[in-house]
Amino acid sequence: MMAVNNNSFNLTTEPWIKVIEMQTNQERTVSLIDIFENAQEYRQLAGEMRTQDLAIFRLLLAILTTVYSRFNADDKRYPWVNMDASSMSFKIDKGKFNRKSSRQQLLATWEKLYQSGHFSGAVIQYLKQYESRFDFFGQRPFYQIVAKDYDVLVDDEKKKIATGNGQVAVQQINRRVSESANSRAIFSPRSPDMKNKIQLDELIRWIISYQNFTGTTDKTAIKVDNQTSKLRAGGVYNLGGWLYGIRPVFAKGHSLFETLLLNLVLVTTQNGSNKYNIQKPVWEYDSVLDYIKERKKRIRPDNLAELYTEWSRILCIQWDEDKQPSIFSAKIPIFEAANLFIEPMTTWKVSPKTSDYLPDRQKLSSLGIAMWRNFGQYVKIWQKDSQPEPGIVAWLRILKREKLISKDDAIVLNSISLIKDKTSASQLPVAEVVDDMQLQVAVLFAEEDTTRRYWLVRIEDVIQMTQTIGKYYFHFIENIGRIRRVSNPKAFGNQMSGKFYEQLNEPFKKWLAGLTDQDDRDEKVNLWKRQLKEIVAEATNDVMNTSTSKDIRGIMIDRKDKGKVVGKKEINIFTEKNQLMVSVNRRLKKE
Repeated sequence: MMAVNNNSFNLTTEPWIKVIEMQTNQERTVSLIDIFENAQEYRQLAGEMRTQDLAIFRLLLAILTTVYSRFNADDKRYPWVNMDASSMSFKIDKGKFNRKSSRQQLLATWEKLYQSGHFSGAVIQYLKQYESRFDFFGQRPFYQIVAKDYDVLVDDEKKKIATGNGQVAVQQINRRVSESANSRAIFSPRSPDMKNKIQLDELIRWIISYQNFTGTTDKTAIKVDNQTSKLRAGGVYNLGGWLYGIRPVFAKGHSLFETLLLNLVLVTTQNGSNKYNIQKPVWEYDSVLDYIKERKKRIRPDNLAELYTEWSRILCIQWDEDKQPSIFSAKIPIFEAANLFIEPMTTWKVSPKTSDYLPDRQKLSSLGIAMWRNFGQYVKIWQKDSQPEPGIVAWLRILKREKLISKDDAIVLNSISLIKDKTSASQLPVAEVVDDMQLQVAVLFAEEDTTRRYWLVRIEDVIQMTQTIGKYYFHFIENIGRIRRVSNPKAFGNQMSGKFYEQLNEPFKKWLAGLTDQDDRDEKVNLWKRQLKEIVAEATNDVMNTSTSKDIRGIMIDRKDKGKVVGKKEINIFTEKNQLMVSVNRRLKKE
């Protein structure tokens, strides 16, 4: 049963966000007002999943970005922002707007907040001003649509509210279960009779998360100018939530306040862009129908607050006599993702078909690949390169250039991904991946240099060298699999290589975090080479210790020269170990 007062539950004043207190390390549930008043007292968000935390984190950022794009740290409105008190709307005064001056004022706001160590009263005032839009049971319920508007928007008479069709169960919205009516979650953390039972605060967290990480098991869609079937066939409805389709990356601080502030992007990170748009989160639309009207046009968000609060579904929640929810869901057309560089929290890849840049996303095939192995996707080595870096990294680069963060500070880049299955009809989550890497600001944003002192090039070279040795180890294991006559030597090699990289990950991340701008580059690189050689030797010895007489006898295989078979040769576990160590030593000696 859920303890629910169906008259009101306002997210601004009622506790629903889970956090960890700095002093006690204890979990606590707080309201929106509490979290902004005391963000400096909390270590981090602490919901049911890290991806849930990320969705709520972006909601918090939407509020902060909206407020501090209108008001400075002294709670005074910027001179280029006009406010209509009656409609609570804001517009840019183009006559007073100057890109250079506004940029300076916005950065000054960020600096003053950073120095003060807490958010200002403008955030609380904003929440009070819009408190009716944050009521989960209000006339305009938070992140929901009322029944009559839902029925207007859906395209199928058989999916209207009264029919009871078109529902998603709590067990489906709860991403720790993710069980639809047609797909049972075998390893669910909840018993069958508890999968659809949920407390209100948890339901709210999952509703926000579901809008960001939505699968495609629900089949109801809104009607778009009699084109629903065409749009559905074209894939417009077939994408899940926005965060489901990117590889999220953000900066992590020592406290929740610092984490929020490091990711509070107040100036554009796009080179040459003169755009400055008023922030407009979803709750600032005059009505939900107005918001859906824009989404039907597939208009791309032009401001962060709207992107951070983007919906993938219209949700209508009906409550029964036992105060249990029935959740009706209908798909909304998705906007085009190509070259949407306003999104700061993703890496990018080139489309082989169009040459556009698309948000990258982590796949099942890359499940075991740590962040550091894709270092160049997160950090641009040469600024002249066309490959875009994540906007959050570009924002941190601005903060360093403006001396708003110290060159001696450590920056932790975090990545949190929810990986979906390969079934387009469901896109159910199969794994949550959390990773990070830490670097000193002076190293991460080192001045470009063509000499061997340029840390970013040296780091990239070390990563390439390490992965080359990883390939040597894979071939060693693959041949051991052949000697042992395993059914699939390549799969055996991949499995053991995964364990090898598990041994590498923490030592490499520690080496990376220990780099400073004052280091002797060669000395630090040689330090890693020695450690890498030790890890290879340890992993190889583990294999040798499990050897059998079959491994020692070996087998005969084809001997090739330039791809052509020229004879036979004998291999055994000792010849393969020797070949591995020769290759490793040769590569480590190479400059």
